[in-house]
Amino acid sequence: PAPAARLWVKTEPFLLGALRAPPPAKLGRHYLRKVAAYARARRGCFPRLRWPRWRRVACGKLQLPASLAWLYFELFVSLRRRPRWDEAEAAACGGAQELERQRSQAGTPFPEGNSRGFASRLALTLPFSLPAQLSVDTLQFLLFLYIQQLNKVSLRASLLGDEWPRAKAPSLAGQTHSQYKNWNDQDHQVFVQSHLSDMLELLLDPEQLPASLHSTHSPLVSCEAVRALSFLIEGTVNKSGTVHPLHELALWQPFHGENGYSKITKGFSFTKLESWIRSCLTTNPFGMTACLRSGRKLAWAQQVEGTTRRAKIACHAHGIPEVFPMVIMSQVYKQTLAKSSDTLVGAHVRIHRCNESFLYLLSVTIEKCRNSTFILGPVQTSVHVHSCDNVKVIAVCHRLSLSSTTGCTFYILTPTQPLILSGNQAVSLAPFHTHYPMLEDHMAQAGLATLPNYWDSPMLVCKESSNESTFRLLPPSEFYTFVIPFEMEGDTTETPGGLPSAYQMALSQREQKVQNWQKTVKEAGLTKQQRKKFQVLVENKFYEWLVQTGNRQQLDSLVPPAAGSKQAAG
Repeated sequence: PAPAARLWVKTEPFLLGALRAPPPAKLGRHYLRKVAAYARARRGCFPRLRWPRWRRVACGKLQLPASLAWLYFELFVSLRRRPRWDEAEAAACGGAQELERQRSQAGTPFPEGNSRGFASRLALTLPFSLPAQLSVDTLQFLLFLYIQQLNKVSLRASLLGDEWPRAKAPSLAGQTHSQYKNWNDQDHQVFVQSHLSDMLELLLDPEQLPASLHSTHSPLVSCEAVRALSFLIEGTVNKSGTVHPLHELALWQPFHGENGYSKITKGFSFTKLESWIRSCLTTNPFGMTACLRSGRKLAWAQQVEGTTRRAKIACHAHGIPEVFPMVIMSQVYKQTLAKSSDTLVGAHVRIHRCNESFLYLLSVTIEKCRNSTFILGPVQTSVHVHSCDNVKVIAVCHRLSLSSTTGCTFYILTPTQPLILSGNQAVSLAPFHTHYPMLEDHMAQAGLATLPNYWDSPMLVCKESSNESTFRLLPPSEFYTFVIPFEMEGDTTETPGGLPSAYQMALSQREQKVQNWQKTVKEAGLTKQQRKKFQVLVENKFYEWLVQTGNRQQLDSLVPPAAGSKQAAG
């Protein structure tokens, strides 16, 4: 049979790259075309766009805040290069002060109103390249900026249903879809189908752009433009197990007749290339839809008696090196789930509609969960929490972002500013406050270190979140360390990086009160019978406290299940 290309939209650019917030108005098609023309005409902008040039364009032409310009740039760099964000990078450039000087010379934005100490910590976040030399692929970066439209609010689409037709995606719990589309591969496909022509025009050489406006002549799409589009699209030939980027498939000789490639011009016909891509686009075989429909079911969670809710955990660990596995957890209810598994290593994890549970994932979108605690191992990319009430998240991660949360507390160690998007209320931020024996080893594997740590310096991205009353730093008087109640091998014996002095002092004072109490009891001269009676009284009060606070449930769920109902391996 004749070879047939099977293309799909990649998950990572949309899942990790598109902010879960409506984009600034000037990141639309009209202004990005102007940015593309400007970049091709200026030195230092094409084919690689350097940070100082992008800062000038973003702040001067697009009128973006300097902090938001840096956020987009750094987000794209981390998405493409996955650099190690640790102290060695600062040491390579002579330490924090030298990096701060270099960044200042390059025009790096220090968040408004923050101290010089914050700027020194911010300086540690750069990759090994000096900031003036830090650059990105210009065409790929333009596509990255364009896909920020994924979560654009469209009144016309809302009122008229004006969007590309698609099959209904399977739901995690038979509920309506989230307002954000970062996880849904069918929404990604819809976006690319709807905007493919505009994205191709964005990649055209300036002299080719006028031709694209006339149907009598098809403009020429360069090979470098198709290579840039590989940032979003990949595929296979005849359902083979080998995944190729778009440009490799497009340049394969059997497809030249369909996509209009010419060896003479060394380019593609715009019309034929667009038609070929559209005809070959299909559902991502490694996306959420495939995970829910055909992924391997994992019996990690127990089914709680007396409830109609059924815990569902599925994974799509396909064993292809170029593609990250995916794990979906839904409706874990009233239990403790602890898992350190090869299935979770490098996986995108979505936790959906969990309630009154404690999840220990020692290896993440957390969505529509209530009254639960999530303890995450080091997360190399991002943790996003959406539409959650009264949850606690304890994590070391490259990035934390929040949207539509109420009364949630985050104990975080992160080298980037936490992003507070729209719809959040009563957010509490606190320093990371726990450890387990393999934590530092896992942090090293994920490229995360103890410095810099921006847990206390969030960025308020949306205008509606610009009021600083949206969040607070957890008062030291309300701060307690967290003990992970499992034994394992490893060398970590304390919280990496220690605690800020105010929090450490609060713990020391509390410990001193306990010691004073113990001393008072010891010196009270109680008889044996009085001590026994006093012990019973204390234990009764402690039991009442466990019940009132809900901690009794957590302790009970730590008891190993019966032999016939053990959580499955995997």
